[in-house]
Amino acid sequence: MDHGNMPPPSPSSMVNHTNSNMIMMHMTFFWGKNTEILFSGWPGTSLGMYVLCLIVVFLLAVIVEWLAHSSILRGRGSTSRAKGLVQTAVYTLKTGFAYLVMLAVMSFNGGVFIVAIAGFAVGFMLFGSTAFKNPSDDEKPFEQL
Repeated sequence: MDHGNMPPPSPSSMVNHTNSNMIMMHMTFFWGKNTEILFSGWPGTSLGMYVLCLIVVFLLAVIVEWLAHSSILRGRGSTSRAKGLVQTAVYTLKTGFAYLVMLAVMSFNGGVFIVAIAGFAVGFMLFGSTAFKNPSDDEKPFEQL
């Protein structure tokens, strides 16, 4: 089957037909509050709901970093099946939240992309970097230049 002579898809073929408002699905980054992220109709066209959406994505990214750097996932200390199950549950939760952030970014909304990156940065700064940690015996601090 030769697809070389097929015309490009029309904009109407890229429209979400399940919504009566006929929202266009973006395939490039765009700016604006009128978007759908994670759920059909959310946040919609309301500025307040868009701001809430940005806060949710930001917090999800911070939580992903918190879980990624939690002592439960590092697995130091005793080994037991119960601890292994808790570790697996925390890892699964972290991965699920990370995928939710990824799906939100796939909305191609510029604001969502920026708050996701900011959430990961703030989460890493608080929980992963040495900015707010005291060096322990087994961790050597960076040498000053």
